[in-house]
Amino acid sequence: MPDRKYAFSWELLGDIDLGRPNLGPLLRLELYRLMQFTFRDVLERHYGSDMTDQLFREAGWLAGKAFYDHQIAPVESLNELVRKTQEALRTLQMGILRVEEADLNTGKFVLTVEEDLDCSGLPELDFETCKYDEGFLSAILESFTGNRYEVREVECWCTGGRSCRFAAKVVEQV
Repeated sequence: MPDRKYAFSWELLGDIDLGRPNLGPLLRLELYRLMQFTFRDVLERHYGSDMTDQLFREAGWLAGKAFYDHQIAPVESLNELVRKTQEALRTLQMGILRVEEADLNTGKFVLTVEEDLDCSGLPELDFETCKYDEGFLSAILESFTGNRYEVREVECWCTGGRSCRFAAKVVEQV
């Protein structure tokens, strides 16, 4: 494996109060999307769309795991997981999470995110765009249940929906 300069850790988020005493923690959504979609463009040119989607899912999973550990855990029940995740996503202005279906016995979930960072307000593109969110949500479910999840977006703002809908299922029980 090649040398790594940027192995992720929560500490890489830094001390925002110290580093941005005048501008603070907020920035415009356009700048987040500018970074996201320029990364996607460069990665697609080098690796193709399928590999880029996979890389975004992996990055989303890494972020979701850290987010669960630092913003949500500990939780004792599904209701607490949902409540704490909804609260964290809303407080940090990442989106409005709703749970349409949740069955811990079968491992199936249907989740929606309204006002999603990645795509709400984008033009229709005839394909789902929230691959990062797929990984992010799978990590949260995996962290809570201990099972490996596959999450796929089944409806997106970019396909004509007004929220992003995700279907989740267990792919490996631990």
